[in-house]
Amino acid sequence: MSVLLETSAGDIVIDLLVDYAPKLCENFLKLCKIKYYNFSPVYNVQKNFSFQTGDPTGPDSKDSDGGSSIWGVINGPPGGLFTAKLHPKLKHAERGTVSMATAPSARDPDERVAGSQFIITLGDDLDYLDGKAAIFGKVVEGFDALEKINEAFCDDKGRPMVDIRIKHTVILDDPYDDPPGLVEPPESPLPTKAQLATVRIAEDENMDDEGDVEAVEKQRREREARAQALTLEMVGDLPFAEVKPPENVLFVCKLNPVTTDEDLELIFSRFGKILSCEVIRDKRTGDSLQYAFIEYEEQASCEQAYFKMQGVLIDDHRIHVDFSQSVSKLSDTWRTSTNSKRRQGGGGFGGVSGLEKKRQYKAADYSSGSRKGRYGMVYDEEELRKRHNKEGKYDSEREKSRSRSPASHSTQRDRRRYESRDDRGGRDNRRDRDLYDDPGRDRRRGRGDDGYKCR
Repeated sequence: MSVLLETSAGDIVIDLLVDYAPKLCENFLKLCKIKYYNFSPVYNVQKNFSFQTGDPTGPDSKDSDGGSSIWGVINGPPGGLFTAKLHPKLKHAERGTVSMATAPSARDPDERVAGSQFIITLGDDLDYLDGKAAIFGKVVEGFDALEKINEAFCDDKGRPMVDIRIKHTVILDDPYDDPPGLVEPPESPLPTKAQLATVRIAEDENMDDEGDVEAVEKQRREREARAQALTLEMVGDLPFAEVKPPENVLFVCKLNPVTTDEDLELIFSRFGKILSCEVIRDKRTGDSLQYAFIEYEEQASCEQAYFKMQGVLIDDHRIHVDFSQSVSKLSDTWRTSTNSKRRQGGGGFGGVSGLEKKRQYKAADYSSGSRKGRYGMVYDEEELRKRHNKEGKYDSEREKSRSRSPASHSTQRDRRRYESRDDRGGRDNRRDRDLYDDPGRDRRRGRGDDGYKCR
């Protein structure tokens, strides 16, 4: 069996312990059913201990009767209180325990009576309440609402300065039959004059505003715009949050794709001197995106064009004009100026000459032609690639030179000389090559190493 309390601090769902406290649960359910708790204030808030509610007008009102049970509402004041039985197994051991506030009976000091007021604990192990408050339920949802109530700013009596009230009650499950004479209202009743008289600061009232709805909305929009601008500055889309679009730039859209920059400049130049006129095009295809920006020398010219050119037919298209809200050109100019100032600092980031350029790789001392040695200057990726290309070319040439012996140099030179002789026939050339390629043939023909015949 459950009940939903809709409060100004949030929704609270209470599960009822009907097996342990049937009379207490019945009283609470039926009071919720007739909307008895609607607009009841939260009072007596004790941080990390408990808060109390259930009196429709609150204990501070001169019209308060302390609240009544469902039987007192139906039958009159004599039945306003009923005997509350405290189950010995139920303890205030955990946060969110719900119990009826009780008082000693006038007839029997050992007997306790209850009406409509109930308590919800804001802490654990509150054995002080055991035997004084009659437990009948526990909170299963809405602990964030309990935390808001716990942190509320209160006066010396525990009453929150900003009202926290029960707005509405919804019965999720009711196993009890209605007592005779109970009338359920068709809709939630409006607050009574006595209840309205107890309002301190309404939950939706802003203490810093004077009730001007338009001013409040304007301030809200300004705060939201500043927050969005700061976010764009953080991600780099804006150079700084306070940047504003230029007032001398006109935005033109719904253009015909055939309309060119020169056409627009010629048409709009009658309103004043134009500094730039650009139809925005696709970077890949060069096709017009059908909108453009026109920058005038004077703001008055831009305003005049705005009022005169709305809906004008250009190349069979009715255009739409508006003041530009783009700051991309300003951003590009700002970035270019900033980067140029940094470069003028003689290297290093931020224009600080004392800082070295950021590098990613360390290179050895290349001055000696060897990669061995101490670490020298630190090179970036582009410089390192150039070094490697140059070094690779040098190493390949050096390797080739090492692989050549003096004999091989002369041999190749002689071979080129023999092969280039054109005054001999092909047969002589082949013969000479054969003689050259086979040094042992001279020995077989009786020649020595020096080329002379042996005797």
